Amino acid sequence: MENIVLCQSCGMPLGNEQAKGTEQNGLKNEQYCKYCYENGSFKKPNINLEKMKDLVSTEMKKLKLPIYTIQKAINILPTLSRWKNK
Repeated sequence: MENIVLCQSCGMPLGNEQAKGTEQNGLKNEQYCKYCYENGSFKKPNINLEKMKDLVSTEMKKLKLPIYTIQKAINILPTLSRWKNK
């Protein structure tokens, strides 16, 4: 079973370079996706875990993903490094 690297903010898979966020110097960030992290900082710096759960759920519903897949993604969020110690 292969290890899938996830965004440590929203849980999106970071399987390709296009999905990764960027640092100020333009290099790709290995921990966060382009939707959460850009130019060296979080796009939503004040978002909390509950609001992130709502955002992830809403975006996944737009993609018409199964409810069990959405619930699994929501359950992973508290284990990600951005939320782990909050």
